[in-house]
Amino acid sequence: MDSANEKLKVLFLCTGNSCRSQMAEGWAGHLKSDTIDAYSAGVCPVGVSSRAAKVMAEAGVDISSQTSKHIEDLPDIDFDYVITLCDNAKELCPVFPGKTELFHRNFEDPSFAPGSEEQVLAAFRKTRDEIKEFIETLPEGLKVESS
Repeated sequence: MDSANEKLKVLFLCTGNSCRSQMAEGWAGHLKSDTIDAYSAGVCPVGVSSRAAKVMAEAGVDISSQTSKHIEDLPDIDFDYVITLCDNAKELCPVFPGKTELFHRNFEDPSFAPGSEEQVLAAFRKTRDEIKEFIETLPEGLKVESS
């Protein structure tokens, strides 16, 4: 691949495509749009979380126009990397033919955080910040991990 002319196609995959993968797609688009074409999908999509959109907006990233997609909604894209963001998605991840490399990085799902609304939002912010740190390592971090 001539990286000067072609961006890496990266799919962020989780179960519901409501939070973690949406955040990853948003961060990748915000921080790495010069090197990565980011996509997200779920193995069982449930819609984009309003809390995910809220905490991303707090960080200056608008994901409000992103939509929750099933992995089968993206059949014609030849991904360079598929990154599963939860153990469930890793187990249910379909087979990708060709050059696609699989990478797994588990992030806690803040959707299941207990407590008050503020405590739940704190969990969303923690996951948001952890995903940002991970995205900042891309794409170099994937080459190190997958080799």
